[in-house]
Amino acid sequence: MEALTPGEVSVQDEAVDKSTFKECNQIAFYRRQKLLRPGKSLYRALLDSVTSSDENVKFQIIHEEHKVLLQVEICEIEGNIFRLKIDEASPLRARYKVPDVLIKEPTTQRLFISQKEPGILVLSSVNEDYKLQVTAYPFQVELQSKGETVLSMNSNGLLYFEHLRPPPSDRKPTAENKEAASDSSKEKQEDLGLWQEKFGSFLDIKAHGPSSVGMDFSLHGFDHVYGIPQHTEALLLKNTSDGDAYRLYNLDIFGHKIHDKIGIYGSVPLLLAHKPNRTTGIFWLNSSETLVDINTKAVAEHMLSGSAAETAKQRAMPLTDVRWMSESGIIDVFLLMGPTAFDIFKQFAQLTGTQALPPLFSLGYHQCRWNYEDEQDVKAVDAGFDEHDIPYDVIWLDIEHTDGKKYFTWDKKKFQNPRKMQEHLRKKKRKAKDKGYFVKDRNGQDFEGICWPGSSCYLDFTNPEVRKWYADQFAFKTYKGSTNILFVWNDMNEPSVFKGAELTMQKDAVHYNNWEHREVHNLYGFYQQMATAEGLIRRSSGKERPFVLTRSFFAGSQKYGAVWTGDNTAEWGYLKISIPMLLTISMAGISFCGADVGGFIGDPEPELLVRWYQAGAYQPFFRGHSNMESKRREPWLFGEKNTQIIREAIRERYVLLPYLYTLFYRAHTAAEPVMRPLWIEFPGKIETFGVENEYMLGNALLVHPVTEQEAKTVSVLLPGSEEIWYDFRKFKRMEHPGTLKIPVTLENIPVFQRGGTVIPLKTTAGKSTEWMTDISYELHVALDTEACAVGELYLDDGHSFQYLHKKQFLYQKFTFHKNILSSSRRDESGQYHTTCVVERVIVLGFGQQPTFVTACSKDGKRKEVAFTYNTKTSALTLENLALSVDADWEICIN
Repeated sequence: MEALTPGEVSVQDEAVDKSTFKECNQIAFYRRQKLLRPGKSLYRALLDSVTSSDENVKFQIIHEEHKVLLQVEICEIEGNIFRLKIDEASPLRARYKVPDVLIKEPTTQRLFISQKEPGILVLSSVNEDYKLQVTAYPFQVELQSKGETVLSMNSNGLLYFEHLRPPPSDRKPTAENKEAASDSSKEKQEDLGLWQEKFGSFLDIKAHGPSSVGMDFSLHGFDHVYGIPQHTEALLLKNTSDGDAYRLYNLDIFGHKIHDKIGIYGSVPLLLAHKPNRTTGIFWLNSSETLVDINTKAVAEHMLSGSAAETAKQRAMPLTDVRWMSESGIIDVFLLMGPTAFDIFKQFAQLTGTQALPPLFSLGYHQCRWNYEDEQDVKAVDAGFDEHDIPYDVIWLDIEHTDGKKYFTWDKKKFQNPRKMQEHLRKKKRKAKDKGYFVKDRNGQDFEGICWPGSSCYLDFTNPEVRKWYADQFAFKTYKGSTNILFVWNDMNEPSVFKGAELTMQKDAVHYNNWEHREVHNLYGFYQQMATAEGLIRRSSGKERPFVLTRSFFAGSQKYGAVWTGDNTAEWGYLKISIPMLLTISMAGISFCGADVGGFIGDPEPELLVRWYQAGAYQPFFRGHSNMESKRREPWLFGEKNTQIIREAIRERYVLLPYLYTLFYRAHTAAEPVMRPLWIEFPGKIETFGVENEYMLGNALLVHPVTEQEAKTVSVLLPGSEEIWYDFRKFKRMEHPGTLKIPVTLENIPVFQRGGTVIPLKTTAGKSTEWMTDISYELHVALDTEACAVGELYLDDGHSFQYLHKKQFLYQKFTFHKNILSSSRRDESGQYHTTCVVERVIVLGFGQQPTFVTACSKDGKRKEVAFTYNTKTSALTLENLALSVDADWEICIN
């Protein structure tokens, strides 16, 4: 690293220091909420105030002590979703309600009042499957499905709502206020951090006073909960103890520790609970700092047995309590009732949108480093890939490519070709300043913080006008030296402020419409990615799909691109934890995610690097990245043997792209995660519920990365007693499902294909995705116990929006049934044509050698097919088929 000039900063040492970041007990609103212990709630519902309309049911609740009225609004949303909102009935000023995250105002269905008697109100859904029972005192709501309680709210009495009040100086003197002036009370006030809060040398002034909200939810019969990324944590959420809640607060934590509940770069306040017969979700829509407490326990449940005369029996049932605590805003919560995990993903997507369909190149391999030095360096790395015959699609330039670390610029010495832009940028900053486009501090001046360029102002992306202006900066004429193959990476957008409290922006900074930063903090990166994606779309006049990678994210970020897990370390533990981290992000709607291959910080030993490439090749976003302090680590720098193994891993990725691209189409249209935990595919198998060292890629492939040093064997769970599994590379049927010890070498990691699936592949890898357009296909047909299999292939031009606007796509379905493999249209409306053919088909688990095989196309032409049969593996290979990918045909095996 170059010597620092004054005003510049080195984050290397500063950021790892744990004392830079708060422990839960150093967060004032958390301390205040924790003073409320589980027990009887002091809120009473005023059932005389109930009004009902097609949209919702409303009533008021009152706090028995401070007598402030709150307005409760309950509605049912199409597709098994319930929404509960709680706000002040008449607040001193409007409270923040999260905009722009929901793709539209959800369509509601009428809830009927099916019972109203003193102290109880029962609401029924249209189809009567669901009932909401509201108890007046203590106020609580119970949600039942077909008579079974799925979840209850405020049953522990932890509903917490700080109403807005005038600052102490504006209040009329009362006995209460006189007491507040005494010293002991002053200390207490400071400890509670109502009007200001200290952390180290930082002072957060709360102009509007305390405004924290919270609520508890009890999940009946559930003891497995997942979600609420992003944490460097296990897949299954753990019980929290006092002072150790899961924190959702986007922070730039360089080299974040493993197994830590502190929030890192992104936050999605979505929690999933699963038991064998049901999956349920809670989406807590709040963008201020949020803490989540979890407590799973067994409770005695009374069961009436056979006849009433018999004594009621008891059995222990699991119960999970989840307590959400946010610094500000209102309570706005969506209860996603499933009942399956796939239903939950659809429900969440119905609210926040689906994964954007990525351009095909972005599913290839990305080579990155902080930093490639100059144009010559970039050319040499590019040549290295060709020379070593390793496919790749993207080379990334980190911030050193810019002029003084300023975005939209190029360093003139290192990158002479892009024209001189310094002057232009200065003008641009001035323009942004004149228009008031920066976030302000509490005194109304532009907020200034230190980031890579030195002293920096921060664009206020919460302002739609700023987002539009920013999007315009990507126009070719504005962003000099950019071309249509330049795509964008949004880094440091938590936002990262090197000398700020917790290395981020002061909470009392002021945004558009006078909202304080505390209200919008977790949305900052979401809005920047939104503006960037919009800029790239606009740059091509709406024709081309954007590709934007972001570090900071929120619910709904999936609509704008990809996410990575940030500054990880080159150690085995980080390879291991990356799997549950990516699975958790995937379950929260963001399918396009990955971790820096090799670890960003430090130098991986060759074995670790190889194992990381093998894992990354079977994960959605596949990028090698390293920090400027680490040694160069292009794939060919570790000796011929390792180069060969890494080359093979990357090639496997490229051959698999047809399957992967089809999975992304499913994510885009049906909200199915590309990478999924085992339990989602095997919801009834309890042994899968906590598995985090292997995962499913789509429904057809099970991947078990090797994450232990010098491993000779791995223990693999192949779930489902009625399932058949095949070795993906050798085609051999595995002896039996269950937990197997599988021998491994450095050459590759265990991957299995599930019986009953068809996987489309390319017959060989090319230099890059674009080079592979015309390469023919092969199908791997893995038979299940019934000797059947199904699969599909999605195809389009790989880069434009024509699939959407002009139906320029092809969506084929492959079915193997009664010894006939047929290809037919899965979606008749697709108009895309390709000259590509299916060249080869391999049928796995085919019982005996056939006598002859014929293929016939739609026009009735039959031809005989050459085949080979392997008696050892029971794999039947059909060769030289030359069957059109975009035509209907069938192959009959006799």
